[in-house]
Parts: sequence; C-alpha cells; structure tokens
Amino acid sequence: MSKVDSYTIAVTGASKGIGAAISLELAERGYFVACLSRSGALPSIKQAQSIPIAKRLLGISCDITDPEAVKLALSEANECPGGLGGVVNNAGIAQGGRSSSLELGEFEEVMSTNVTGLFSVCQASYPMLKTRESSLIVNIGSFWDRIGGKSYVAYCASKAAVAAVTRSLAVEWARQGIRVIDVAPGYVKTDMNADHLEQEHVKAHLEKRIPRGYPGQPEEVARLVASLFCENIAYLTGTTIYIDGGQGIAP
Repeated sequence: MSKVDSYTIAVTGASKGIGAAISLELAERGYFVACLSRSGALPSIKQAQSIPIAKRLLGISCDITDPEAVKLALSEANECPGGLGGVVNNAGIAQGGRSSSLELGEFEEVMSTNVTGLFSVCQASYPMLKTRESSLIVNIGSFWDRIGGKSYVAYCASKAAVAAVTRSLAVEWARQGIRVIDVAPGYVKTDMNADHLEQEHVKAHLEKRIPRGYPGQPEEVARLVASLFCENIAYLTGTTIYIDGGQGIAP
C-alpha cells in the first residue's frame, strides 16, 4: 500500500451503510474524514467510537440538495487537517414504482439527489481540489447503470447519469490534477436492506443471479474506494469500476 498523504476527504451520506464503512476505512488508513450527512452524525459503526480513529472523524450536517449548505460544509471540511484533498459522493436515494404511474415529482426527487446533488458537491469542491498537485473524486454509482431495472427507472437513470458525469468531469478537469472515478456496487448488504436480503426467496434469487452467489459487504466497497486514494494512480480516471460479484455481466 502506498504512503497515505495527509489531507481530509469529505464523504457524503457518511452516517450509515456504505458511506459509514468508507469513512471508517479511510480513517483507519490515516486520513481525516469529514462525514457529511443530513443529521451530521458520525458513522453508525461501533469502531467509529474507538481511539485514535474517532479523532480522525468529523460529523458535518449537510443536505446535498441545498447548494449553499454544500458550499458551507465543504468549506468546513477544507479547514480540517491538510485541507480538502478528496471527495466521496456516496449520498443517494432509491424510489421504486411502475413507470406508467410514477409521479414526475418522485422521478425528479431521485434525479435531484443522485445527480444534481452529486454534481453540486463536485462543483463546490473544485476550487479547493484544483489547488493541489493531485486530488480525487470518487462517485458511488451502481451496476444498475447498465441494467433495465423493473420499476426502478429513476434510480437506473440517475446512476447512468452518475457514470456520465464522472466521465465528463474526468476529461474536463484532468489538467487541473483532479481525477474522477465511478465505483459501481451491485447488491450490498447493509443495515437498511439486511432483512429484505435475508428472506429465503430473495436469497435464492440472488444465489442464481450473482455469479459469486451472494451479496457484497459494505467493507468490500470501502476497501476498494480507500485503495484508490492510497495508491493514487495518476493515469486512472474517468472509468467505472464495478464491484457486483459479476452480476452485471452474467447471462
């Protein structure tokens, strides 16, 4: 593992699930982590209370659909040790419903959070990140960006847009030393979906559909994201890295 640089990484949606696991993993590897969420709570993981990891975590209240709140939160993150050197856009929502009857407001809410909110964070972090020799934005997408998800048109569309935003920013900001990468998980077992994924018919379905035979863990996504920061591979940008147990390419 490469030497960890001393700077702060802002993680959105950091209080629970994948965002919490990413925040903890980054802190364990020596980064200072600004944990952004609507509540401003620290990651809801027991280890987050341990010392010295707790000293490297700061909870910041931020609604990513509010551009002014985003600017304030990232400015606060930039005041943390080493300044803002990286961003993980993890915050997002998923709403299902038949496309024939889905309210446009529901569609727009998903797009506003998952795409516009994500872009707002990228845009607000740009002035800080471009001052560094090298910096990284990791956008958390989904393998649903290339699959036709029944009754999840808004979510699928939003995650496809995340991949497109990633590619565009990677090209536009490359000369400023800012790399942008899309990490796209498949089914990942978190506190929020554990009960659903433990249902026998769901387990049977996923065992058939996922080549690995089971859902992933938040810690696996977290290790992938953290490795992108630690290794700091300058030529790696603009791509989508799928971590889905092979489901997205399975027949």
